[in-house]
Amino acid sequence: MNSSIFKKRSGLFCVFILLSVFFMSQQAQSFTLENILSSAFPSSLVVSPKGDLVAWVFNWQGKRNIWLARAPEYKASQLTAYPLDDGQELGKLAFDSEGKIIVYVKGGSANRAGEYPNPTSNPEGTEQAVWAIKIEGGEPWRLGKGSNPVLSPIGNSVAFTLRGQIFLTSLDESSKPKPLFQARGRNGSPTWSPDGSKIAFVSSREDHSFIGIYDLKGNSISWISPSVDRDGYPVWSPDGKNIAFIRFAGAMGRPSFRGGAKFSILVADVDSGKAEEIWECPNETGGFSQYYPSKTLRWAAGDRLVFYSEHEKWMHLYSISVKDKKIICLTPGECEAEDSFLSADGKTLIFNSNSGDIDRRHLWSVPSSGGKAKLLTAGEGIEWSPVLASGGNDLVFFCSTASQPAAPAVMSLKGKKRRLIAPEAIPAEFPGKDLVTPQQVIFKAPDGLKIHGQLFLPKGAKSGDKRPAVIFMHGGPIRQMLLGWHYRGYYHGAYAMNQYLAHEGFIVLSVNFRSGIGYGYDFRRAPDQGPRGASEYQDIVAAGRYLKKHPEVDPSKIGLWGGSYGGYLTALGLARDSELFAAGVDLHGVHDWSLRGRRRDGGGWGISGEDLMASAYQSSPVADVYFWSSPVLFIHGDDDRNVDFIQTTDLVQRLRKLGKAHVEILVFPDEVHGFLRHDIWLTVYKATADFFNRFLK
Repeated sequence: MNSSIFKKRSGLFCVFILLSVFFMSQQAQSFTLENILSSAFPSSLVVSPKGDLVAWVFNWQGKRNIWLARAPEYKASQLTAYPLDDGQELGKLAFDSEGKIIVYVKGGSANRAGEYPNPTSNPEGTEQAVWAIKIEGGEPWRLGKGSNPVLSPIGNSVAFTLRGQIFLTSLDESSKPKPLFQARGRNGSPTWSPDGSKIAFVSSREDHSFIGIYDLKGNSISWISPSVDRDGYPVWSPDGKNIAFIRFAGAMGRPSFRGGAKFSILVADVDSGKAEEIWECPNETGGFSQYYPSKTLRWAAGDRLVFYSEHEKWMHLYSISVKDKKIICLTPGECEAEDSFLSADGKTLIFNSNSGDIDRRHLWSVPSSGGKAKLLTAGEGIEWSPVLASGGNDLVFFCSTASQPAAPAVMSLKGKKRRLIAPEAIPAEFPGKDLVTPQQVIFKAPDGLKIHGQLFLPKGAKSGDKRPAVIFMHGGPIRQMLLGWHYRGYYHGAYAMNQYLAHEGFIVLSVNFRSGIGYGYDFRRAPDQGPRGASEYQDIVAAGRYLKKHPEVDPSKIGLWGGSYGGYLTALGLARDSELFAAGVDLHGVHDWSLRGRRRDGGGWGISGEDLMASAYQSSPVADVYFWSSPVLFIHGDDDRNVDFIQTTDLVQRLRKLGKAHVEILVFPDEVHGFLRHDIWLTVYKATADFFNRFLK
């Protein structure tokens, strides 16, 4: 070969190699944690009573602000201008009766010591307060310290709560809030009558609770059918003559979203205060279906009540006639109904469900009087938080896919073609094209129970690769991970992290273990879970064995990671099976159920008594700490209001004393359970990726 031709070709080859390396490097740089967490997460979607206006909150890299869009263009615009990633929550949006002012809450709720979240350690402190702002813009004004604002349907009054009292103020910028009344108990859940002359409320008094009615004109309180029971969730009839509410047994019959209890629906005459039971749950499945949905009871058209119940083993929506007491299931089948919205005329219910697509959510509509539900959105996306604009023709909601993060969208009920309202909230640097589509996998636990998971395979993965793998476990445990970006902010970030790990070459298996939602009452209430035997741990072992047999996985390099309940299962796996699980990252996990029971009045699980305390300890990672040899990274904020920081302090000291396992810690002073600052989450995920790179690769 001619030497000059050879030099020319070899030079071109070198240029090709250099360009290839450059473009590969640019692609690698485009998929960073900063990029994949660059989109804005939407929440708190509300619709105005007039003007076809919708509002929501965008958390854009920790900067939380209210956004607006008006029909028919639905062009999004930012209303507030909070510029900092300061960890101050924003939510509980509500329009005034004319649709001209938005009221909202800024700041998180206080912990048991009365301290408000202050993750920046601001020397001036923080608060939780109710604010207002005009939809035309301008500076917001503070209405008063408190939360849970409820606006009058007539006029400009707003009621809100603070430390067990109800306050009242007007939307005038100079107005000062005053206590609505003085009464025993902790009073909350204010609910305006249709004419704005009365406010129903719930007065909680330890072993029982009453429904009260405060008459603003007469300055008087009357009580609705007082008893020894726990009454709550009051709703007014459209004519204001009646109130419906839910009743649980009092004292030891405390409603529990874990244990379940019977409940009844009653309707009372407001003038006489006498109530009549119109339906009783036939079994002890109440609690969760009243705790989990944002609005568990509604008064619909035709004197019908719409409510949630699990008495047929799935969380469904039901409609019952107040007159003839006949009940209809609006969402039948082996599926769960979740978010719902009742149209302004009370005739149509819009809801999201996993009907026919158990690991996703889609929107449906059904007449509140009964009838066949109609599928509004289909495909491989996920949809939630539906609202109907006041004109009744446009459906506004949040949506995502496997590659598109959560975003607000609008769809005509006639055309059904959706479009994103604020596409700019997904910036150009977001690596959507580089994401993988998780696969639905189903495997069996040792006791034969079918467990669903989502498998993230790196692009180009093939048999014999022997790649490291990671198992992710959600928290709650009443949660469900989906085949796409999640509808909760905490798990929206976790999904991003799983995608990032897959991009870094890890095979990721996200496990929907028993005790979670989405698969019916029996799955969620599986026996011997948590402090009563940790039965869900066998699902994690089954996931580990599934990965060990996977042709792309190195069976000696399987890690665990998760937060809260997922942190508990991470620590349990490392304590019991360090030979199976080679490393773990534990975010704010429970490590000693008995300690939780002692410090938190049963810990939300009824942990009390000698036998249950012993079971709780044996179901905890601390019971098997002597067998723990795998390296671990603990991550915790010391103002955690869900899982006491001492859970991590105690376990770390035990591991240090034994000296068998490599232990790393990452502590954030003044941060809460679900870290409030975006920069903290970036630090957490970078530390997690670095840890797995060092110990699994």
